[in-house]
Amino acid sequence: MKCSYCEWRCELKEGNTGVCGSYTQVNGVIKERYPHRWTSLNAVHIESLPFYHAYPGSRTLLIGSSGCNFDCSYCSNSYIARESPSKLYLFDLEPKQVVRRARQTGCHNIVFAVNEPMVSLQSIKEVAEEAQGAGIPVGCMTNGYQTPESVEVLSSICSFINISLKSISSRFYYKYVGIRNIEPILRNIKYLAARNHIEITTPIIQSLNDHEIDGIAAFIYSIDPQIPWHVFRLLPEYKMKDYHHPGIEEISFKLEEARKLLPFIYFGNFVGSDWVSTLCPDCGTNVIERINLGGCGGKITKYLLQDGKCPDCSSKIPLFGERVEWDAVV
Repeated sequence: MKCSYCEWRCELKEGNTGVCGSYTQVNGVIKERYPHRWTSLNAVHIESLPFYHAYPGSRTLLIGSSGCNFDCSYCSNSYIARESPSKLYLFDLEPKQVVRRARQTGCHNIVFAVNEPMVSLQSIKEVAEEAQGAGIPVGCMTNGYQTPESVEVLSSICSFINISLKSISSRFYYKYVGIRNIEPILRNIKYLAARNHIEITTPIIQSLNDHEIDGIAAFIYSIDPQIPWHVFRLLPEYKMKDYHHPGIEEISFKLEEARKLLPFIYFGNFVGSDWVSTLCPDCGTNVIERINLGGCGGKITKYLLQDGKCPDCSSKIPLFGERVEWDAVV
């Protein structure tokens, strides 16, 4: 029996698992092996994930499970994504409990991250439905390798989504991620961009995909030039932990060219980055000032938009959801 959650479409026999290790067949039905069991639950700045154009400034309940349908050679979360769940500490939280925890911690939204949400899609769907009933927006971080059936579900339960586009080359994905064809990911980006608020994150690895910056920018531009693009200076871990780190100046130079196509490019994971603020594409005013938190995301230090518009030239800046102060009462 084929699993239809992701494009691996693993053939699952009774009691067996597939690539992600998270689904099995039980009496002719594909089921999660660890429903409503999680590894991570933290209140974080939404910008740290990163989401820069969704609910700016808000407090987010980050929640993650275990397992992944990719095997990225450089993964910084491999201890959760690739480790057997039997060796991890998993805690149980039912949907009502997750929503209650979001309320108790003053969180304005919930985001599924840390590992690939597709490996726990049914659990996530149930949490999302409970959250939506309580008026809490839901988002996620994903690698985008869903089947058309699954991406339709994801689109219906998550209003804002960050997709990791690691390359535009199937060769790169095959060598460093383990999948043979990038087309399902590109297809799903187009699908989600037409229906949801999306942001895209690309981890840049020196000499492996830094030459693709122009090509990735052109692909995003062909969908919507206002899609925020987060370029992540990856410091490889896992199987590539001894690989050299990307040069900041070289990437910055390439991004300056890409910015001619995409006005909302962000570049982080190094101290002192001046690429984490939002500039008005028409007049250049720094309308949302952020500081880098040392990772991919940032934290807002100044917010100048007035009704979503630049205070100097009144140009509209594309945002999803309202600005929310970290300490705003839910």
